[in-house]
Amino acid sequence: MINFKTLKFKNFLSTGNNFTKINFDETPTTLVVGHNGAGKSTMLDALSFGLFGKPHRKISKNQLINTINGKGALVEVEFDIGKQSYKVIRGIKPNKFEIWVNGNMVNQDSHAKEYQSMLEKNIIKLNHKSFHQIVVLGSSSFVPFMQLAGGSRREVIEDLLDINMFSKMNGLLKEKQSLLKEAIQTNGHSLNLVDTKINAQKKYLRDLSEITAYQKNEKLANIKTLQGEIRELNEANAKVSLDVAESKSVTTEIVSNQKKLQDLNEFAAGFRAQQKDVVKQAKFFEENDKCPTCDQEIDSKLKEYHLGKCKTKATTISNALDMHKVQSDSLNEVIEGLSRQQDHIRNWQSKVDANNQEIMSINRNIDKLNEEISRIDNESGDLSEANSALEELREKKEELQETKYKLAEQNSYNQVYAELLKDTGIKTKIIKQYLPVINQLTNKYLQILDFFVHFDLDESFVETIRSRHRDNFSYDSFSEGEKQRIDLSLLFTWRQIAKMKNSVATNLLILDETFDSSLDEEGIENLMKIISTLGEDTNVFVISHKSELEDAQFHRKIEFVKEKNFSKIKS
Repeated sequence: MINFKTLKFKNFLSTGNNFTKINFDETPTTLVVGHNGAGKSTMLDALSFGLFGKPHRKISKNQLINTINGKGALVEVEFDIGKQSYKVIRGIKPNKFEIWVNGNMVNQDSHAKEYQSMLEKNIIKLNHKSFHQIVVLGSSSFVPFMQLAGGSRREVIEDLLDINMFSKMNGLLKEKQSLLKEAIQTNGHSLNLVDTKINAQKKYLRDLSEITAYQKNEKLANIKTLQGEIRELNEANAKVSLDVAESKSVTTEIVSNQKKLQDLNEFAAGFRAQQKDVVKQAKFFEENDKCPTCDQEIDSKLKEYHLGKCKTKATTISNALDMHKVQSDSLNEVIEGLSRQQDHIRNWQSKVDANNQEIMSINRNIDKLNEEISRIDNESGDLSEANSALEELREKKEELQETKYKLAEQNSYNQVYAELLKDTGIKTKIIKQYLPVINQLTNKYLQILDFFVHFDLDESFVETIRSRHRDNFSYDSFSEGEKQRIDLSLLFTWRQIAKMKNSVATNLLILDETFDSSLDEEGIENLMKIISTLGEDTNVFVISHKSELEDAQFHRKIEFVKEKNFSKIKS
């Protein structure tokens, strides 16, 4: 049984930087009051966030931090289970999640999701849905049991009856079955492989028995043919190699002619530079009658002399450049011819390489034929060894067959186990045993709440509700007040079942504005009767803003107020 002790929270929703502390086990009944927006329901969100990392209402994680301080949101929940004392600490900005047992923090090496899963499955044995079916009944975002889908209803019932271990067993069985199927598949492949090897070995034995001298001679003839092909390829290589040797000087000639062409181009470059100087000098005398430097007249005879000299030199240079073109064209033609010859040499060399590859391939075939001939020569010894190998393969096949029978037997057992562990198997049988008790308790609480209908859940958790006139109804057929009576009846039923099973029983019950919504005065009075019968091991918190609720009906009263936009408990 979970015995909730204290809840502390700060910078959470509208609470400030000082811890708000609530003792859960101080009195059997506590009335929590305050104006709308004073922060009454904050304790619900803080408790839910502390245990499950998400609030009771539909509020995003970022909205849980007090908007004024903007950091340091922290929730601490303390509870006992048996002789073990637990504390869960969870914070935002900075993020924090710690589980303490008897003053020692539980190892946090695992992922946050696994850490949370350990808290829910191994410690409190409650998930978020089950918690809000057993501990909390609220009027905000809470989804009552009757509004849950079939799968979610099953999760709640399985948690209550502590039969979710069968679901875990089913998960483990599926993993084992997956491994078993792989083993069966591997065994099948191994059997097929052994059969293939046995057939190949039998064929090999037949081949050994049928080998004749003719087959050996045939292989020798093949070797002779292949050796002839090698000789032809070697002769072709020798001829090509001779051509290559004769043409080795081609590369030297190309380099020599390229050097000549380079020298010729350098001379031509010098001539072109001189040609530019001559043109520049001639242009000077043609365009100037006076020296631009000394400002003296240039004599016409001197001018004519220099122009003639420039013309003569220009003619000489032009002839030299024409001669360069003729020589360079000739050298380029020679180099191109030598380059083509060099390409032929490369092709010849490639042909030699291809022939050498072919010779290597033929030699491998000759080696293979020689190995086969050696095997033929050792026929008698190989035959004995082949028979021994065949016998070993047959023994291995027998072992695999035996393994196959064992795997098939285990597979049959697993299929039976799977049928038992299905939702329609042993879990349904256990649920069927508890359904009469569940229906009996629900109808008992419905009568206490003055709602005289007959409520019945089947093993698929589908409800049938009949009136005194035996008319059939569903949950949605009723008014909000009648629906709330059904929700309250189921809440108390789940708590009673949890106590019977000692699975997820808890001392805490929180009714959030249940008295303020759809219950009339008579319904409230009847609900208080139920609360008074719960016993001292149950601590009931009623959150309400109804002024007509009498303080005398409760052992303690907590009032939330707002001061400077911060929620706090009125001292």
